[in-house]
Amino acid sequence: MIFQFPQCENLSEQVESLLQLLHQEPALRTQDTSSVQSSLRKVVSPTFEIVFAGAFSAGKSMLINALLERELLYSAEGHATGTECYIAYAEPESEKVILTFLSEVEICEQAEVLSQRLGLTTQVRINQPEVMHLLRQGSELIIQQEGGESKSERAKQAKALILLLEGFEANRDRIHNTNNATYSMEQFNFSNLKEAASYARRGSNSAVLKRVEYYCHHPLLQDGNILIDTPGIDAPVQKDAELTYRKIEHPDTSAVVCVLKPAAAGDMTKEETELLETMRGNSGIRDRVFYVFNRIDETWYNTQLRQRLDDLVFSQFQDSSRVYKTSGLLGFYGSQIKHTSGSDRFGLDSVFAESVKGIDGKEDNPQFVSEFNRYCANSGKLSPSKFRISVNSYETPNENYVRILAEQGTPLIDQLITDSGIEEFRSAITKYLTAEKRPQLFATLANDLQPLCISLRKHYMDAQRELDSQPREIDAMKARELELLSQQLQQIGKEYATHIEAEVNAVVTNVCTAFEDDFRKLQARMIRRLDELLDTFSVSDAYSRATLSHPRNATAPLIAILVEALYYLANQLEDILVESCQEVISSLFQRLIERVRKSEYYRNLYRLLGNDSGIEQQLKLLEKDVKQALISAARVECDRFVRESPRFYDEGTFSIYQFRQTLQQTSQGYDCESMVEAEPAIRQLLKLDFEPKVSATIRRNFRQTINQTLKTLLLPVANQQANDILQQYTQARAYLEQTLEQEVEEKIRRNERLLGELQDKIAAYNQVIAGINSCFQAMHLSDCLLPVVDRSSFISSSEKANVFNTNTDFTKTAYSNNTQNLLESSV
Repeated sequence: MIFQFPQCENLSEQVESLLQLLHQEPALRTQDTSSVQSSLRKVVSPTFEIVFAGAFSAGKSMLINALLERELLYSAEGHATGTECYIAYAEPESEKVILTFLSEVEICEQAEVLSQRLGLTTQVRINQPEVMHLLRQGSELIIQQEGGESKSERAKQAKALILLLEGFEANRDRIHNTNNATYSMEQFNFSNLKEAASYARRGSNSAVLKRVEYYCHHPLLQDGNILIDTPGIDAPVQKDAELTYRKIEHPDTSAVVCVLKPAAAGDMTKEETELLETMRGNSGIRDRVFYVFNRIDETWYNTQLRQRLDDLVFSQFQDSSRVYKTSGLLGFYGSQIKHTSGSDRFGLDSVFAESVKGIDGKEDNPQFVSEFNRYCANSGKLSPSKFRISVNSYETPNENYVRILAEQGTPLIDQLITDSGIEEFRSAITKYLTAEKRPQLFATLANDLQPLCISLRKHYMDAQRELDSQPREIDAMKARELELLSQQLQQIGKEYATHIEAEVNAVVTNVCTAFEDDFRKLQARMIRRLDELLDTFSVSDAYSRATLSHPRNATAPLIAILVEALYYLANQLEDILVESCQEVISSLFQRLIERVRKSEYYRNLYRLLGNDSGIEQQLKLLEKDVKQALISAARVECDRFVRESPRFYDEGTFSIYQFRQTLQQTSQGYDCESMVEAEPAIRQLLKLDFEPKVSATIRRNFRQTINQTLKTLLLPVANQQANDILQQYTQARAYLEQTLEQEVEEKIRRNERLLGELQDKIAAYNQVIAGINSCFQAMHLSDCLLPVVDRSSFISSSEKANVFNTNTDFTKTAYSNNTQNLLESSV
């Protein structure tokens, strides 16, 4: 349809080119283009799918029949079918129907769900005749107990099960075990759409059909419009309900007719509320939603229902202009009986021939006849001065129906159709699909493109201003570069100091992963070394050292052994802590130097000075200072290990108990052997003393020492280094003057190249925008044109904010302010 305008033939390629230009700019790549792509798909799509969604018994199928004024779809109260129906356009001579059946597995699944709900059985084998017979008997009994198949929800489900079983038996030869078989109407020997639709509409057949595709001639279906009838959102089989939601969420879905039941039920159901929320989440639908409160005739006879419906519409649907109240049943059959007369009893012998057939020769009265008589007697819709109607109790419903129509004729039927709301709904949706749909799709695309175009246009303008402001001659460029030198050195120094501060802070706040790994290794080495020292501690060696210190004595007390052990363990742990902390600091400064070398400010400093102003040398000196400070701190920390823990000898502690037990053991003799025999107890005593001290060091004390040392030594030096860099101005100027001419020439050439590339982008942008705008103009959407880039767009920075705000406001209001009037005069 859109290609009837030559200006729109390349719209898809033009929009894609615009998006490519956007993605070429790194600063704009984060812009979300999904809405543009979605609206573009809708514009260029040859089809426009309108999904009718709602609960079972809401009247979706009847509403579609009423819209098309043709009885295509099966329509009955209750959970009778989960069939998905597609209705598309065809020329009169090409009308056809394509039928797709459920598989035997799917039918069995549906029968099992219905059987469980009815309490008949939990396991269904529909290919076993005795099971089928029992299910049918049970369902018929339920209908009889409920007083009729339409008297309750349970009776409706029982009828649905009967239809499902009948449909399986009648179409067994067409139903595959696991696959969905598809047939054309010619394979059924149907000569026209009416015969095929009549077959598909029969309840038992409809119950076993998975999908029906109708191709029929109707102006509402032109321009690729496809009406889709879906299973109820409260379907007893979960897969049927999920099918509806998947279809609503599908990107091919362009609009939704939401058929709601509050006119009959009084309130929104949980499923209907979920349906509305799901629609809001589909960017392909946007605001293309029609809300239809069907079965409005129920409110004519119930004041409370009418009031609750009015309150619901006022509170939840006040913002929507697409809210309609209809009676699909009265509207559809009203349109059908307009073409009947007394000769066929106003449709009883034609339109309603199937439903009139009763048992034992007695006529049944169709649902429409009952509702028609009710409308005439109690609706309050008919003016007494215009229609003088009586519904007589001594006549059957069918007799009343025929008499009333014979007396009142076409005016009554016209009034019935008007009161049904179907004409209003048909006019609205026809106007939308034939006159408003295409312009609105284009206006939506323009609305989605506006913010992207504004961002891209502003980006181009800012880039061109920046390039235009650069000197074009070598001398002028050199002078400019030298003018900026002091500022650049100051900025480099500031960035260096900030970088060092950030690195130190990362260590202090435990967010430097590499440092945390190194420090955990230090902790592990300390713990492992303590375990090794305790496991290999020799009482004999300690005894020997104690007696050597006192040549006049041949024995040594337990205290002397412990003293030797305390000195030995403390000194050994000091060695490992000193070694480990040096490794941690070496790794820290190695990473720091590497990161400094890779930084942008470091490269700029080399460009300006030809060297790093002593940064790396200063960091290496700092590394030595930090190591020396931490070595001293480690020695102090481990020297304190020589002292017993403060509570080591406290009464009631395990350590004093262990000490006394060990003392009793070593007091058994005065030679070395009694001490050696107590070696395990002495090791345990040492472990009780050293483990808490080492744990406090590695988990609390020494980490704080490292943090404080780094902050104390690095930060002042970094700030001083930043100041030293600024003092290098004279050397930087001399060095820059030697290399600047070549660098300036390259920069001028680079700016010229960038300016040329930018001009090419702007030209490509303007060309694409011109093409898109010509299409919008052809669609009479002149007020939705996208902005171009031209020389007059380059304004002062003080005015820029106003232009940007104006453009932003235009983006927000372009659709709402212009579309309404434009749509009326378009296509």
